[in-house]
Amino acid sequence: MAEAHQAVAFQFTVTPDGIDLQLSHQALTEIYLSGVRSWKKRIIRLKNSVITGVYPASPSSWLFVVIAILATMYTRSDPSMGLIAKIQEHLPVSQSMSTQCQAVVSAVLFSTMLWLLLIFTMRLCLKQLLSYHRWMFEQHGKMSTTTKVWVALVRIFSGRKPLLYSYQGSLPNLPVPTVKDTVKRYLDSVRPLMDDTEYERMTKLAAEFESNLGNRLQWYLKLKALWAANYVSDWWEEYVYLRGRSPIMVNSNYYGMVGKSHCIYFISKRFLKSAVPCCSYQFERMFDTCRIPGTLTDTVHHWQDSDYVAVYHRGRYFRLKVYQAGRLLSPREIEFQIQRILDDSSPPSKGEAKLGALTAGDRIPWAKARTKYFSSGVNKRSLDCIERAAFFVTLDDDEQGMMGDDPASSLDHYAKSLLHGKCYDRWFDKSFSVVYYKNGKNGINAEHSWADAPVLAHLWEYTLATDSFQLGYNAEGHCKGDVDSSLPRPQKLNWEIPSECEEQISQSLAVAQALADDVDFHVFSFRDFGKGKVKKCRVSPDAFVQMALQLAYYRERRTFCLTYEASMTRLFREGRTETVRSCTNESSAFVRALEDVCRRLFRAASEKHQQLYRMAMTGGGIDRHLFCLYVVSKYLGVESPFLKEVLSEPWRLSTSQTPVQQVELFDMVNHPEYISCGGGFGPVADDGYGVSYCILGDNMINFHISCKHSCPDTDAHKFGDQIRKALHDLIQLLGPNQKEPSKPEESRPEVKKDQ
Repeated sequence: MAEAHQAVAFQFTVTPDGIDLQLSHQALTEIYLSGVRSWKKRIIRLKNSVITGVYPASPSSWLFVVIAILATMYTRSDPSMGLIAKIQEHLPVSQSMSTQCQAVVSAVLFSTMLWLLLIFTMRLCLKQLLSYHRWMFEQHGKMSTTTKVWVALVRIFSGRKPLLYSYQGSLPNLPVPTVKDTVKRYLDSVRPLMDDTEYERMTKLAAEFESNLGNRLQWYLKLKALWAANYVSDWWEEYVYLRGRSPIMVNSNYYGMVGKSHCIYFISKRFLKSAVPCCSYQFERMFDTCRIPGTLTDTVHHWQDSDYVAVYHRGRYFRLKVYQAGRLLSPREIEFQIQRILDDSSPPSKGEAKLGALTAGDRIPWAKARTKYFSSGVNKRSLDCIERAAFFVTLDDDEQGMMGDDPASSLDHYAKSLLHGKCYDRWFDKSFSVVYYKNGKNGINAEHSWADAPVLAHLWEYTLATDSFQLGYNAEGHCKGDVDSSLPRPQKLNWEIPSECEEQISQSLAVAQALADDVDFHVFSFRDFGKGKVKKCRVSPDAFVQMALQLAYYRERRTFCLTYEASMTRLFREGRTETVRSCTNESSAFVRALEDVCRRLFRAASEKHQQLYRMAMTGGGIDRHLFCLYVVSKYLGVESPFLKEVLSEPWRLSTSQTPVQQVELFDMVNHPEYISCGGGFGPVADDGYGVSYCILGDNMINFHISCKHSCPDTDAHKFGDQIRKALHDLIQLLGPNQKEPSKPEESRPEVKKDQ
């Protein structure tokens, strides 16, 4: 096999005179350069570990402290108050060390301990400062004196040039809310969803839980919070993501839409930075990571840096090296290598073409097939190549984007293609897969367990902006630059798939195809107005959209539902997300009273939403605390009727905003076509909607709506129409010609429960 010969660094033959050994200088050169690159990375990692380990101080500050202590000693003063002398007394006696030398060594040791103590003190102060979150609850544009002092102190105790992981040791731990507060907030959140009888029953269940089992479970959570960096995240990853046995395609993975294509080059550069003191833990597993199936639970494996990506094209898998002789290939060279794959006319191996369907179907069959058919030999080597790759790339022969006679409908097809493709032409277990279409459009599909969408979006924004505004293309449409003609061809992976495995591939594909066919998607760009006009009304754009979604859902279903909006908790160490329950007493009262033009009710509802969002971000949410209490109850083997009912409630409206995090990289006025359209996800409930929205610039909001065809009560396009109408009605309500009523509506009509 050709790839086997390429992997051999020498050749030998046996002759009557002995063994004739012929070394390949090119192969040995590659081995040498690979080793150099590996050692360079180790040195860089060590250097970064030292820098982040002593942050907010710098390594050079150690020298400053040592010189200062030595200088004071020569002035015959003792800043150590006798400690240097004590250290000198306990130094190992050495005949080769003079008294003066012992004094210097003792002073250096004292200086080092003093330096470490200063670092510890600064970190402790910074940790306490970052635990202050009142600034989030202050009115926009009006900063209190306390917050101004806080900002100044944070700047004093923070280093001038933080790296990605510099703040990790200084971030506060996620606090455990009291059971009383969580239960109270929960009851408040479900009041608009229940009639009086149901609410009274739930109140009794909650009171019983709070006074009995809740305190016992809370004790275990407090113990975990003292021991672990985050009392939620590991259980959240394990039980919400990795233990799910249904397909992760549609149910868990999400997608992002983008534009054009130097992406492999810039993603390979691994550019990441943290603009604010937020937890960067999730960035660690972005590359070289894969979800591995198991019979009881999956695992997330992360390897050291890979120098290649895995590529899928027309049923074949390839190994494409993006590093050569210790350097990253240029965009033009990567384009050249991609063209080699496109020009490769070799057919897929037996069973190879639809192999990826195993990652799209149920997890248990995939786990068993992986153990039985991919644990040794050529299949294991090829599978390892995919799973250990930096990321996955699909070269799709379809064309996607806004095109044809029905551009709106084509955008829906674009979204569905990114979400599930043909169900076998993506590797859904990889941390993320980049999809390139025949007409140059591209996008991304990401596995959810290792990190949340804003983490990957941060990298994606940088990639898009740099591709569009820095590199560019030549007159012929190719990437700029030259090509090294000695580049080895991309290596085609080989497989030996038995008939029994092909049967399992077909079964997994059938499961995945049925799931994909059931997804109804609608993507549209709302351009009539955006956050610019909303902010002029002194309203939060996110709260505005959430109120529009509440209004749209009520108009379609004539009832309210439990609503999920994701909020980050990365202000805390290893924080991930918390739920903002957007359907509130205030929002439901506003929706019912809209016919009476109650602007004051709208403001009360939007302010309540912003309050809940801030509470979620600062550790005062409801759902992660209840989730962890439920996990503890399962470990203890006790049943809680209250927790059982709470955790079984369906999220019929699951929403998420995809914020643009690096606005400074884009020219939204002159080049809006280079900005990502955002991304989306599948519906959480079979009879509900998944809604993702991206607020772009001052005049655009992109919506991604999903539901299931099999539910007669949902329709993505009709719900999209309701959202458009709700947005217009709300902005008209907040217009300058409308007057606020003297009193908000006091009466509360009977609630119809969402069935």
